[in-house]
Amino acid sequence: MSLDSILGVGSRVKHPAFGDGVVITVDVAAYQVCFMQFGIKLVGKDYQQLEIIERIEPTEAITFTEAEKSLSKILRAWSDISEITPLGDKWKGGMLILKPGEVGLKEKEIPIDQFFHKIIMLRDRLRVMEQRINSSHLTDEEKVNLQQYITRIYGSLTTFNVLFRHKEHQFVGEKGDKE
Repeated sequence: MSLDSILGVGSRVKHPAFGDGVVITVDVAAYQVCFMQFGIKLVGKDYQQLEIIERIEPTEAITFTEAEKSLSKILRAWSDISEITPLGDKWKGGMLILKPGEVGLKEKEIPIDQFFHKIIMLRDRLRVMEQRINSSHLTDEEKVNLQQYITRIYGSLTTFNVLFRHKEHQFVGEKGDKE
């Protein structure tokens, strides 16, 4: 890459050490690139080993709001950053009690908010897996087959919907799924 091929905001690049990233700011001598696994790094415009995956033409200056929207979209699509999902009020401070069927064994108590946090992490990682499947180089048939498994997993997790404060955060499996 040379200085005569200036990249615009939104250009996708690959760095030999940091991997895949997206240009989020174009400075005088460097690009600010948001890398999926390493965060935001400065990369000199004259750095020769930066591979261009998708070049976006530079445009006139964009507003901070436009840049923020673009970055938010990229982060949602490529990271496992999760939105805040509130626990239902009636469950706050509650305990999940696992009582063994075998006499003489001790019960296990788990705070519901810790259990709920694990459910949310599971959901968010499933979403990332979906995104990675959809953006992969698999055939459409392979993508559909994998997507069916994820949908069934969501269906199996509908049991935990009772814990969510808002319906839009709940798990949804196949319509008509009785799991």
